[in-house]
Amino acid sequence: MAVVRRDGAAGVTHRAVAKEAGITTSLTLYYFATLDDLLIAALTGVTDEYTRRIRSLIESADDPVGGLARLIAESGGDGRERALAERELSTLAARRPALRPAARSWRDNVAELARTRTDDPDAVTAFVALADGLCTAVLLGDGEADPDRIRAVLGTALRPAR
Repeated sequence: MAVVRRDGAAGVTHRAVAKEAGITTSLTLYYFATLDDLLIAALTGVTDEYTRRIRSLIESADDPVGGLARLIAESGGDGRERALAERELSTLAARRPALRPAARSWRDNVAELARTRTDDPDAVTAFVALADGLCTAVLLGDGEADPDRIRAVLGTALRPAR
């Protein structure tokens, strides 16, 4: 992940990872036979953290949508590098099918969170799309994100259709 944060997904090579880790390139090849294997490990590391946090939101008695809003807002602050790396790796997954299952993890967990509030599949789809778009908007923004505003926007997807 250090290489992804510093150089972007395009900078991930066995040689670059080995140098960052202070090991030989042959050792990275022993554990990660292909570049996709290496990228999957990096992407899984990021998505595992998001999954853990979203799972705790789903299982808590608190407001899971508000918790997700705070998680998204972190993308503009302390969680920016992690969120940027995840976004970059997810974009790469659009071109590299082997990365897609790991990249879908975030979306699958956000959908599960939405299903705690609605059983409408269209609302769940809208909620996931909004969460994804809000993450991008926070990353592109220049200031700190407002979790209350993000919570309000996410809530629009969960309102019953009129």
